[in-house]
Amino acid sequence: CLDSNGEVHEFNSVWRSADCHDCSCRRGGIECCSSFATPVGYDEKKCVKIFNKETCTYNVVEKDDSSKECPVHGWVG
Repeated sequence: CLDSNGEVHEFNSVWRSADCHDCSCRRGGIECCSSFATPVGYDEKKCVKIFNKETCTYNVVEKDDSSKECPVHGWVG
C-alpha cells in the first residue's frame, strides 16, 4: 500500500501516522481512523483545547492560565 506521504506499507501492517491516525494496509487498500478523542462540552470562552502530537491527546486548559485544567463533559472520536 502507498500512503498519502508516498511511503510503502506491507499488506496486513498497521502504523500510526504523523497526524495521529491509526492506519492499516489490507488487500483492499489503506484504512485510517483518528487515534484520539476530541473534547466537547467545556467552557470555550474561558478554556482552550491544545493538541499534543507526541501523545496524540488533547488537554483543555484555561486561556489565562495554562497550568489549570478545565472540566470536560464529553469526548468524541
